[in-house]
Amino acid sequence: MATNRNHIGELIDKLKALPPERIAEVEDFIDFLKTRDQDRQLTRAAAKTAGPAFATVWDNPDDAVYDAL
Repeated sequence: MATNRNHIGELIDKLKALPPERIAEVEDFIDFLKTRDQDRQLTRAAAKTAGPAFATVWDNPDDAVYDAL
């Protein structure tokens, strides 16, 4: 935990040294990372939810031959 706090403190010090326009870029990048993570979580949740719904379509005797490919 102390290492994490030290790291955060170092990041804050670096942010304080940046000019305002660079701080805006950093903020945009942080927002991008957050959005990307949320999108990935949503994609994983959708895939997990869709799996059982498609199981009856994918698991059938007529298509069993494709399982061996």
